[in-house]
Amino acid sequence: MQDTASVLALAPDEASAKAARGLVAPAKWPALGADEVAVWGECQGSGSKPYQTQVDLSGPAFRCSCPSRKFPCKHGLALLLLKVDDASRFKAARPAWVDEWLASREQKEKKKEEREAQKAEAPPPDPKSVAKREAQRWERIEGAAQDLQRWMADQLAHGLGAVDDDTVKGWQAMAARMVDAQAPGLGQRLLQAAEQVRQGADWPEQVLHRLGLLQLACDGLQRRASLPEAVQADLRQVAGWPVDKDGVIAHGDAVTDRWTVLGVVQEMRDAKLTERRVWLHGQRSQRRALLLDHAYGGRGFEQVWVGASSAEAVLHFFPGAAPLRALCEGPQLGGAAVWPAEPLAQEWDRITQRMAASPWMGLHPLVLHDATPERTPLGWRCLVQGRSLDMRTDEAFGWQLLAHSGGRALNLAGEWDGQAFSPMSAWRDGEAAPLWTRSQA
Repeated sequence: MQDTASVLALAPDEASAKAARGLVAPAKWPALGADEVAVWGECQGSGSKPYQTQVDLSGPAFRCSCPSRKFPCKHGLALLLLKVDDASRFKAARPAWVDEWLASREQKEKKKEEREAQKAEAPPPDPKSVAKREAQRWERIEGAAQDLQRWMADQLAHGLGAVDDDTVKGWQAMAARMVDAQAPGLGQRLLQAAEQVRQGADWPEQVLHRLGLLQLACDGLQRRASLPEAVQADLRQVAGWPVDKDGVIAHGDAVTDRWTVLGVVQEMRDAKLTERRVWLHGQRSQRRALLLDHAYGGRGFEQVWVGASSAEAVLHFFPGAAPLRALCEGPQLGGAAVWPAEPLAQEWDRITQRMAASPWMGLHPLVLHDATPERTPLGWRCLVQGRSLDMRTDEAFGWQLLAHSGGRALNLAGEWDGQAFSPMSAWRDGEAAPLWTRSQA
């Protein structure tokens, strides 16, 4: 980590970043150490025993003895902030508890490499057996889609007005049946519809929208063989069939470019799972891309991305009718951001074409020029070219953005979910440096 911004970009939310800044005081850290491999320290908390915090710089990967469920926790972030602020405080005598953790990580990495080597040396699978297993799974998925269609018809026949807590439990049981039928993606989308029940004044519209997309997916699965390969690839992902990443690297559409990082979003999916979305814009190709990663159980992400920076890299796009998600190979970080300059009409046209080609895509990158954020009695909004867009953001991020705008128009990059805009970065014309990014204070 080279500076404060790159450290805070790793924060799972603004609350964690704020709490970390509050711990950047040498008096709170009775022991600090670092070498070329790791950074470690002991932070005095409310208990008698200080928290042991350590960071493997190769990830970075974090570990802390505190009870926090966030990744990384405030102690890990504060430790790196201290290192950036004054490296002279860190001694090089590595304690045993750090050695043990690094050794365990190294052992896990060796086992992973051994498994990959064994996989590479193993004879290729029998094509007939592979085809047979795939046909069997498709048969189960198509059968599950038929059951789901009949079930949804029954639910709508009774009407959404009859939905209560017991009904929602039935929806959850149906979602579990989809998982059992090897169609976890359908089950997840059904759970998302159930989560909208009684949430907000427009919840019937939200539920019907999600059920309608499920119905469309079920229709597509029933006639899958007659659809183009790109649409079949989309349906495969909607059903929750894992995509072979090695296959994406080997056969996916490869684009070499310098990519501007429009924004980085990290969200906690549960106590042990962190999702990270990195949105990119190709400076030469003008393509947009999404790098979607997950970190489990306190592990770090393999690649570090900082909002409003840039990197030279090769992206391999997943198959689909509107390719957006990609895998990144060999990023070379460094360089100023070159922000997109397309007019708003072209931005909406991009989204319209993607939605028409693949209606199951939930999030889209959106760049707004000359947008003015504002706080209204109904919530956060932004005004752009005479149009008012709902803005989905928490209070802290919203007020930060409003303060940086000074009430004037600026340029925004964010996520569009079909109903509201979630800002990630803000800048002004002619300036590469951002005024504000979601991962910063």
